[in-house]
Amino acid sequence: MVTMPSTLFSSAPLVVASEDPTKRSDHFSDDPRDIGWVRQNVPCQNACPAGTNIPAYIRSIAEGQHGQAYEINREANVLPGVLGRICSRPCESVCRHGWPGNGEPVSICHLKRTAGDLKDARHRITERLYAPTGKRIAVVGAGPAGVAAAHDLSLFGHDVVIFEKEEKPGGMLRYGIPEFRLPRTLLDIELHNALRVGVQLRTGTTVGVGKGALRVSTLLDDFDAVLLGTGCMAPVRLPLRGIPEDQEPSQLCQDVEYGLHFLMDLHRGQNKRVGRRVVVVGAGFTALDCARVARRLGGMEVTIHLRTSEEYIPVNKEELFETKREGIRIKGLRTPVALRMDENGRLTGVEFVQNRLGGWREQGRRMAIPIEGSEFIEPCDTLIIAIGQRTVNDFLDKRVEVDRKGMVRVAENGMTSVHGLFAAGDYVRGASTAIEAIGHARQIAAQMDSWLVGRKRHQVVHMEQVAAPLRDRASDFINRQHMPTLPLAERQLNKEVECGLTREAGGDEAKRCYLCDLRYQINVDRCIYCRACIEVAPRNCIKLVSSVEIQQDGSYGELQETKEWNRVAAIWIDNNECIRCGACFKVCPVGCISITRNKLVTVDG
Repeated sequence: MVTMPSTLFSSAPLVVASEDPTKRSDHFSDDPRDIGWVRQNVPCQNACPAGTNIPAYIRSIAEGQHGQAYEINREANVLPGVLGRICSRPCESVCRHGWPGNGEPVSICHLKRTAGDLKDARHRITERLYAPTGKRIAVVGAGPAGVAAAHDLSLFGHDVVIFEKEEKPGGMLRYGIPEFRLPRTLLDIELHNALRVGVQLRTGTTVGVGKGALRVSTLLDDFDAVLLGTGCMAPVRLPLRGIPEDQEPSQLCQDVEYGLHFLMDLHRGQNKRVGRRVVVVGAGFTALDCARVARRLGGMEVTIHLRTSEEYIPVNKEELFETKREGIRIKGLRTPVALRMDENGRLTGVEFVQNRLGGWREQGRRMAIPIEGSEFIEPCDTLIIAIGQRTVNDFLDKRVEVDRKGMVRVAENGMTSVHGLFAAGDYVRGASTAIEAIGHARQIAAQMDSWLVGRKRHQVVHMEQVAAPLRDRASDFINRQHMPTLPLAERQLNKEVECGLTREAGGDEAKRCYLCDLRYQINVDRCIYCRACIEVAPRNCIKLVSSVEIQQDGSYGELQETKEWNRVAAIWIDNNECIRCGACFKVCPVGCISITRNKLVTVDG
């Protein structure tokens, strides 16, 4: 903790070392202000659903320790090489390097892949194992949520068995994402690494109510707890004029298919065909994947149709760019309302209505308002519908409480209304991304562990003293390194498009990181108020303060600045502005500035 006058606040660390932070070397703290500091001042880690220690692994890459960077990733997100290719990157949108005036965000996702690509071939996977508990847990579904939960529960000392209906594990990672985005060899290796800690995997085993299926009630009798991680395995229906609610468009016309089924059939080994003119309806990664697959299957005119515009769709710009590079056109402000077929029942076109943008919806997207009398026809031979996915509960032989949308209700600890039956990932929260499913599953796994063993493992902050600044000011001016890709002529279904950063490019990109886990603190008892740090700071990051607000969660809030010296309680480093250049540390004549590396760790309660 920063040493400050007692009139401002006091500190109660878990392990008390020296009162002078500049003399502390390595200690832990459960003080809410220290935990709050990490969550507040490391925006990338806070935005990551899995809580990945991003600055730590990026620093390891900058030091050339790719294996160490890979292990730091595995502690949180379980499948680093996979997520380094397909993650939705919520961390990059909040990266401090991308704030106004700071340049472009760090390529955090690409660096995650770099750690896996460039680690030594002899690299050994490491795990932190707890003592066996004797508890047995069944996990239904071997997708990202099921695998992440099983991995963590096994580390906690429980015996875990995964039941998966497909022939291979991976869920949507294997059956929903094309191989040109996620190589299957890499997926197999990382799934093996995640489950090698003692998890039993039973593939080709259906859990449900059909003939020969394994009942959930049976699992509840045989295991101490059951976790449902089956995801969203049904497509959202597209309402079209002239088609009854109990009938699907694909049943009416063989040239119409749902994107979920299209991709899953393809990755199960079926031969898929498309017409010359392909229309894809949808605005997410699945829609883009379907369009890119259709292009590779021979579609000459492939178009993606959006209700709003591409500015508001939830995909990253690089995926959008590569989709366009492959000759796929994106058309916005339109909603499909009917099919057009010839006398033989073959698709000839889709009727759309033109939209205009309306207000904002709850999740930050724009409303699409149809314009009366604006209908038009888009000619096509194939229609692929990829407007979303939903959960299904018809495989349960136990009645569980659901909400008005049919989503299963769970308590704070992830348990459903059935005792001992938990749920996680997309099955609970609806269709999301792999990193969100993994993050939620790991949270529920921790809650299950607490329920099973009767005690809670909790988070503390590990503070490690750093002798000197770890980055140079010159690193601020390195340009963002862009991912090289295959030439268009070489792109196929089974060839990865992104080629990976080189060792040199990865190192340069890693140097750009501000290392927001570094905490610069001023010991006010030693400070002589010479202002040298203020004068040398490249940003307005060192301030005279009279007090500091303490928020309800224990973290630091607003700084009360002052220009009156008789009211100055401290010279305070504002971490919102600090870019960790170390200029203040180097210029301080009395050495009153300390640097610590801070990370959240889980310990037994």
